[in-house]
Amino acid sequence: MIELRGLTKRFGDIPAIENVSFKIEPGEIFALLGPNGSGKTTTLKCMVGLVKPTSGQVLLDGVDPWRNSRAAKRLLSYLPQRVCFHENLTGREVLEFYCRLRKLPLGRIDAVLASSSLSFNGLADRPVSQLSGGMVQRLGIAVAALADAPVLVFDEPTISLDPEGTLRFRQYILSLKQQGKTIVFSSHVLTDVELLADRVAMFLGGRLVALESVEALQRQLKAHSLEEVYLRCVNENAVAVPPAGSGGLPDQTATAG
Repeated sequence: MIELRGLTKRFGDIPAIENVSFKIEPGEIFALLGPNGSGKTTTLKCMVGLVKPTSGQVLLDGVDPWRNSRAAKRLLSYLPQRVCFHENLTGREVLEFYCRLRKLPLGRIDAVLASSSLSFNGLADRPVSQLSGGMVQRLGIAVAALADAPVLVFDEPTISLDPEGTLRFRQYILSLKQQGKTIVFSSHVLTDVELLADRVAMFLGGRLVALESVEALQRQLKAHSLEEVYLRCVNENAVAVPPAGSGGLPDQTATAG
């Protein structure tokens, strides 16, 4: 469905991403994981045709989104990291605007607003200026859902959501997967990736450093995780720690007081 081939983007002399290659299968939930500034947003913008790669190529079902943007845009909907709508418009008017922009039937608005996963709670008819940051983010998700596209791309979708909104978004994403949608999202929140993704591409310093299934990622994290234990009261009953690499246990086991 989606293929990146040696994707590279530089802004002047500054490399944003370097030689990124991977494939995303139809119906897959695919996550881009990494710290801020690691190249996730640039990769997504190249993927949807908003940024021209310096070199390399993106293919959406065989379509290059930069060379044939109209055909590519029929295949996808995109939610940017920061959404911004005219504050004098109501949520419903925002949705009407994007329906007309994409030549979609206005009936799509009621279908999206009726989604229990999005939970607008009657706020669609209030001005954007009266909506909280989390509700504006939900409105952005609703805009992305209007087109009923086979591919949905979300950049840091839970960044402004409260715990309830995050939970509802996760339920919404899983419902899209059941419909056969291909979903790509970026995040620096490991929990979102673990709960949603089938596979994860890990970015660091503009480079793809790992491409794993979520199960393999969890195994690696468990294998290399460290725990620190602090004892409030240390006395003669504290358990002795064996020398590193010995693999043995202390001769005498006791409980800390």
